[in-house]
Amino acid sequence: MPDAGNWAFPTALQPRPAETGFDLEAALGAVVLLRAEIPDDAFTASILGTERAGNGVVIREDGLVLTIGYLVTEAETIWLTTNSGVVVQGHTLAYDQATGFGLVLPLGRLGVKPLARGSAHTVRPEDPVFVIGHGGLAHSLQARVVAKREFAGYWEYVLDEALFTAPAHPQWGGAALLGADGRLLGIGSLLVQESVGGKTVDGNMFVPVDLLAPILEDMLASGRVAQPARPWLGLYATEMDGHLVVGGLAPGGPAERAGIQLGDLILEVAGERVAGLAALFRRIWSLGPAGTEIPLTVTRRGGTNSARVRSADRGEFLKKPRLH
Repeated sequence: MPDAGNWAFPTALQPRPAETGFDLEAALGAVVLLRAEIPDDAFTASILGTERAGNGVVIREDGLVLTIGYLVTEAETIWLTTNSGVVVQGHTLAYDQATGFGLVLPLGRLGVKPLARGSAHTVRPEDPVFVIGHGGLAHSLQARVVAKREFAGYWEYVLDEALFTAPAHPQWGGAALLGADGRLLGIGSLLVQESVGGKTVDGNMFVPVDLLAPILEDMLASGRVAQPARPWLGLYATEMDGHLVVGGLAPGGPAERAGIQLGDLILEVAGERVAGLAALFRRIWSLGPAGTEIPLTVTRRGGTNSARVRSADRGEFLKKPRLH
């Protein structure tokens, strides 16, 4: 995600304070800048980098910050900055891999009003929304919902229904998606391309905030959801010409250890044909918790091969946050 800089959306694209039916200034203040430093030897360092910057949203009176988890995964140091210039160190409380949410506890007073949570169920395609990044009105965008649909990511990630908006916010990671009432609807995750009116435009994908309530207390209490971890293979697949292709492998991960190779085409999981990323991951997850052996059938250089992948808990590969 692009770093913060001296830029601003054109005035015509910014929210108009006189036309919003909520306290826009307070909503803008609830979004903080988040900077994270990750050790060079962290599992995610080569993929996500060792210096990450994005946004976080204050959601409780105690300053609890909700963000997108990839910003704080394996973070050694976190700094939070408000629009008024207050800088406070933060501590990663939790990262939920199923939703992608991360929670950060500020180790000092941020002095901002929390943003109330709404529900993504209240919005439909074409509804107007606001995408808020740290930096106040200049970094806030009038947008609209262009789709609500399933999303599958190659990193073994599926949302039953994600929110897609356009135009795109260039600092999407952890950005706040607000409805017309000023309540939080989702947390920014990705830059995507959407088909709108027969044209391809840049947009953003948001994780619906509704997914937080059922897991929040577990995340606060133990840093993770109180249920068995999903089986993780460390297999980065992509859809290409109707095939599921292995495009990457986590170094030292279960799939690599089992002999899966780049370029393999995945045909079956436990004897069942799979079509599409979401179907692939759901089939894997249906077989049992982390540690379950996952039978895969792949084609390689014209031949068919079978592999039995002993899955793992992805969290065991990640550095745990330390409280300094």
